[in-house]
Amino acid sequence: FIIFIFLVSMTPPQGDDVINKQGKEGIKLVDYVMKDNRKDLKIVDHSKFDVLQKQFSDAHELTAACLSCHNGRATEIMTSSHYKWLRNEEFAGKGVFSLGKMNVLNNFCIGIGGSEAACTECHIGYGYEDKEFDFNEPNNIDCVVCHDQTGTYKKGKGGYPIIGVDLSYVAKNIGLPQRENCGVCHYLGGGGNNVKHGDLDIAMNDCSRDVDVHMTTEGENMSCVECHKTENHDIPGQLYAVSSTNEDRVTCTQCHTNTPHAGDNLNNHIKRIACQTCHIPIYAKANPTKMYWDWSTAGRFDEEGKKISEPDAYGGHKYFSIKGTFVYQKDVEPEYYWFNGTANHMLTQDKIESAPVQINSLNGSYSDKTSKIWPVKVHRGRQIYDSVNMTLIQPKLWDKLKGQGAYWTDFDWDKASEKGMEYTGYPYSGHYDFISTEMYWPLNHQVSPADKSLTCIDCHTRDNGRLADVGDFYLLGRDTNASVEFIGFGLAIASLLGVFVHALIRIFYKK
Repeated sequence: FIIFIFLVSMTPPQGDDVINKQGKEGIKLVDYVMKDNRKDLKIVDHSKFDVLQKQFSDAHELTAACLSCHNGRATEIMTSSHYKWLRNEEFAGKGVFSLGKMNVLNNFCIGIGGSEAACTECHIGYGYEDKEFDFNEPNNIDCVVCHDQTGTYKKGKGGYPIIGVDLSYVAKNIGLPQRENCGVCHYLGGGGNNVKHGDLDIAMNDCSRDVDVHMTTEGENMSCVECHKTENHDIPGQLYAVSSTNEDRVTCTQCHTNTPHAGDNLNNHIKRIACQTCHIPIYAKANPTKMYWDWSTAGRFDEEGKKISEPDAYGGHKYFSIKGTFVYQKDVEPEYYWFNGTANHMLTQDKIESAPVQINSLNGSYSDKTSKIWPVKVHRGRQIYDSVNMTLIQPKLWDKLKGQGAYWTDFDWDKASEKGMEYTGYPYSGHYDFISTEMYWPLNHQVSPADKSLTCIDCHTRDNGRLADVGDFYLLGRDTNASVEFIGFGLAIASLLGVFVHALIRIFYKK
C-alpha cells in the first residue's frame, strides 16, 4: 500500500501521472516494483521511468531528474547536517555555536578551510569547492551517492563524479542505501580505509562474526540504516569529532532494551558501564587504524628532490612527504573514560593553555550519574599552531595549482598558515610551531560475539586490568583502601583469635 501511494504521488517533468500514462501503454504497477535481494524489500525499479531514459552528461541535470519526482526531498536534505556540515551545538559554559565539519579542527587533516575541493569528495553535493558554494540550490544535491546500487559511482574533487562514471546507468539502478553507500565516506574518511574511526572498515561490507556481529554476512547481515533509522533524510547519529550534544543518537538499548542479560548482576552494570565497553574489547580487527600523526616531520625529500613514501608493516605509510610521520596499529585495546554523552571542542579562536591540546574532550565523571565508562580510540599527534597568539592554525593544504600557498604543493608552512588563516578569518602572527594534540573517538562498531566479550577478571583485577586508568571511584578487585584493609585484617585476626580461645576453653573444660 505504501509503495502504491509513493508511486501514485510521483510526477514526471511533463506533468503526466507516471502510473496512468504507463498504464495506457499496458505496463502494470508491478513492473515498477522489484525486490531488494538482501532484505526482501520491495523498491521502485527506476529503469522503467521515461525521465531516466536519457543520457546524462551533467550531474546537476541528473539531480533535477530525481527531484522532478521526489517532491520535497530537496528541502529535507538541504536542512540536514549531512549536507550543511553544520548544526547548532551547545557547549557547557561557552554557549551555542554553529559546529560541524565545515569549521571544526581535528588532528588528522586539520580542517577543510581553503582546501574544500579536496575534502568534499565526501560531501553529498556537487561543486562544493570553496565557501561560496550555494547550499540553497537543490540541483547541487548528490542523490545517487547514497542510493547507487551499481558500485560504479565514484566522487572526485568538489564532490563531482569522476571521469568515466556512467550517470545514466547509475540513475536506472537506484535503491535503498546499503552499507557500501555509507562506507564510501565513513570507512574512507581521513585519506584511507579505517584511518579515522578505527571501528568502521571496508572489510565490514563482507565480514565474519568476529569482526562485527551485526554486519556479518554469516548472520545478521545488517545495513547501516537498520540502526540509523532515517526519517525525512534525517539520519540519527553524530560524531563527537564534530558534535557536542547528546541528542539524535543511536543506542544499543533501542533494540536490546535496558535488560539484555539473563542475570541482574550484568544488567546492573549497564547503569554505569556502556554496552560497548564489554562488547568491543578490541577494534581495528580487520585492518589497521591510524593512532599517531606528526605533521612536524613533513616536507622531507630524497636526494633527487622527490617526495618520500616509506611503507609500514601493514602496507600503509609510516612517512609521507606531504603529511609527515604516522603510526598505525591493528587489534587495538581501547582506552576507557567516563563519558556522559556530551563533548567540548577546541575552536580556532580558543587560546591554548596547556599541552597536549584536547581537540575534543569527552565530559563525564563518576560523580555525574549520567556518565558511563566508555571505550575510546584516542588519536594523538603533533600539528601546527600560532606560537604568539597561542591558537591552533588552519593551514591551506590543497590547491590544484602551485604558487597558491597550499602546503601540499608549495611546502611552505608560513605561507600555508597565512593563506589558511586569512581564508577562515582569524589572525596569524607570522610565527608558528608544532604542539602535541589528542582527539577522542568513542567506539560503537565492530561488536564482538558474546564469547569474545570482556569477562569479570578483565576489569576486576590489580594486574593491569582494562580499567586501571579510570579513576575517582572504588573498583572491587582493583583498588585498595588503608582503612578498609585495616578493618578487614582486624576482623579476620579477631575471628581467628576467637576460634583459638574457644578451642582452649573447650580443651580446659574437657579435662
